[in-house]
Amino acid sequence: MARPWAYAGYDCVCYDLAHSIRRDRVVGNVTYRWADVRSLTIADFPGEPSFVFAFPPCTNLAVSGARDFQRKGMRGLFDGLETVEACRVLCESSRAPWGLENPVSRLSSCWRKPDHTFDPWQYGDNYTKKTCVWSGNGFVMPEPTVDKKHDDVDDRIHKSPPSADWAAICSKTPPGFATAVFEANHNG
Repeated sequence: MARPWAYAGYDCVCYDLAHSIRRDRVVGNVTYRWADVRSLTIADFPGEPSFVFAFPPCTNLAVSGARDFQRKGMRGLFDGLETVEACRVLCESSRAPWGLENPVSRLSSCWRKPDHTFDPWQYGDNYTKKTCVWSGNGFVMPEPTVDKKHDDVDDRIHKSPPSADWAAICSKTPPGFATAVFEANHNG
């Protein structure tokens, strides 16, 4: 999601707990920081953000994993919701346009219905994965760039077998959507 912003000259910061970088890493205009969003406040942001987008883990929330909800128990649900709430608080307190992404999940019943939904194919990425976006502070959901689902659109996410990198594959931001979000929300 940060790539189009960075290419346009914005200084971007990505906070991430999933990858054990343990120290700041800078690639072009993007600084990667290892941090648990639940321990951050808006004061941790370097300056006033122009845009904020959050990707809380869906592991304990996505309905695709409903078969595991009982095994994970209430602790799994609480953990997922606690992380989403920390993201929501940071997004709203930023006063910048913001979005929060999760697949079809328990958020619709535990928090509220999403403001927007999309499939990657609608922005030129050739696969399906219905995704929800909750938003605020003037976030503009881009109009789809593709208006008709083509026959060659696949469902690779749903058919991918379990593996060590499955979560990373499934959580990758569709580049076409990231570009469309940038074009609809940057100030220039």
